[in-house]
Amino acid sequence: MEEWSYSKSARTGRTDVLYKVNERPPVPLLILLAFQQFLTMFGATFSFPLLMAPFLCLGPDEVGLSSIISTVIFCSGLGTLLQTTFGVRLPIIQSISYSFATPFIVLLTSLDRLKCPDPICTSDANDSFRNSTLVSCGSGEHQDMWQARIREIQGALLVSSLVQVVLGFTPTITMIGLSLFDAAAGKCQGQWWIALTTLALLTIFSQYLRNVEVPFFSYRAAPGGGRGCVRSSLRFFALFPVLLAVALAWLLCFIFTETDVFPSDIKKWGYAARTDTKSEVLSLAPWFRFPYPGQWGVPTFSAAGVLGAIAATLASIVESVGDYYACAKLSGAPPPPGSAVSRGIGVEGITSILAGAWGSLGGTTSYSENIGAIGITKVASRAVIQAAAVLMLILGCIGKFSAIFVAIPDPVVGGLFLAMFGMVTAVGLSNLQYVDLSSTRNLFVLGVSLFLGLTVPKWLTQPANAGAINTGSSEADQILTVLCSTSIIVAGLVAFILDNTVPGTIEERGFLHWQQVDQDGPLGRQDDLDLSIYDLPFIQPWLNKQRITSYLPFCPGFRGWCRRRPRPEQKTPPSGQDNEAFDGPVSTQL
Repeated sequence: MEEWSYSKSARTGRTDVLYKVNERPPVPLLILLAFQQFLTMFGATFSFPLLMAPFLCLGPDEVGLSSIISTVIFCSGLGTLLQTTFGVRLPIIQSISYSFATPFIVLLTSLDRLKCPDPICTSDANDSFRNSTLVSCGSGEHQDMWQARIREIQGALLVSSLVQVVLGFTPTITMIGLSLFDAAAGKCQGQWWIALTTLALLTIFSQYLRNVEVPFFSYRAAPGGGRGCVRSSLRFFALFPVLLAVALAWLLCFIFTETDVFPSDIKKWGYAARTDTKSEVLSLAPWFRFPYPGQWGVPTFSAAGVLGAIAATLASIVESVGDYYACAKLSGAPPPPGSAVSRGIGVEGITSILAGAWGSLGGTTSYSENIGAIGITKVASRAVIQAAAVLMLILGCIGKFSAIFVAIPDPVVGGLFLAMFGMVTAVGLSNLQYVDLSSTRNLFVLGVSLFLGLTVPKWLTQPANAGAINTGSSEADQILTVLCSTSIIVAGLVAFILDNTVPGTIEERGFLHWQQVDQDGPLGRQDDLDLSIYDLPFIQPWLNKQRITSYLPFCPGFRGWCRRRPRPEQKTPPSGQDNEAFDGPVSTQL
């Protein structure tokens, strides 16, 4: 089996990264790289609130949507800062997890008390006067409507974030992307040509032009001495594909709006692509708005919401564990020890609790696209990610900044959804890279779980099958309806049962690879690896002196609960025993 490259580079000290995890670039470069990391993650981050907006009954309340985006960005910065400082301590960006999208959408559309009225609100005061149940858009009653749904999400998120059990179902993350195709189609249907243009631009920049280096010149110290005009190159298209695609598609929509190519009648196809339909949000949004815990009110709790969010939490944990190893590999760092992984998942749970308290729309997870940016830029500095976290905290308090994203035409957002949800699906399938896909056993487990994960929720959500689940208890009916309508729960449960009951070899199921990682990792070759990057800041020297830390799973000195330290008088292992055996109980003679 091929040895993981980061294990080898960590032991030999050879790595091709420009700045290692513990190194810090010069301040001007640090700020530029931090802004680049923010641009890498902003597409997926601001898209999540746009995806959830129709199910929250926001309607045309763009100011409220900009406040939600600000909260998501602020919580992302807070989570990133905590993760890089006290968590796994790798250069990893934390932001909102799409694992929570499907369970929360199902929750908001399955329970009658959370379904949006039709119409949601009206902009005509006369309509509100004639119909007392119809509220005015942006009024206090309308804000109470969508804030009540956020409070329901908050309650589910606060409880589910307490779950720290690591369980993995291969098809689960794949189902997140597959189950969101309706939401992507809903954004695209306003103007399919603009959506496809956005997708095409994103594909060209991120795939076809990713290796093209754009030259630029700067006046600074020349390599031969003195100062002069120095030519450099940058993979511009690979670094900013989302920004470029959105900017060009938005510009195209602006041109077609000014030339009246897109109709001005709201009932005609193509109106959704106009750039003047949401322009007033830039003037109405406040310049500064500080997100705070409980800003939407006191969270509410329901069993159906909590169970759905727990499934999303487990899927997010599995995704993060894989990202930790991938980030260490690209950073030229040794594989994270079990203590660092446990600490990372624990801090991720804490940041998800904070996200629930602040009123974000989902828990936090590591972002694979930012890990990929490390491989492109060869900059693995933890300080860069921490600077990006500070930038997110600042931008999350600037209301006008979030309002810019709200003004993006829906078809442009739909084009982004097509690419991002496709990538989410592919990330889930990438977990199969170490599984024997020539095995009919594995193909059966994968195919059946995916197919049931799509068909069962689709059947339950059809109007003709409303009330199909009838146990005699309304609370039980609500719980089962939400669970069976959530694709990741159905697919994950089926995959879990089949994968653990259908006979299969260790190599066939992909476990052999992870055993090899453990042998190459800290427990197998601890003396050869520099694990100082995973040490906790400030208090690590004090922790090293405490005996109890060897029994705490989240401390760097953890060696397992079933191991005992050797007696002080016995400094070396007995003859014929290796270090692993020596770490076990030592026999004594009377």
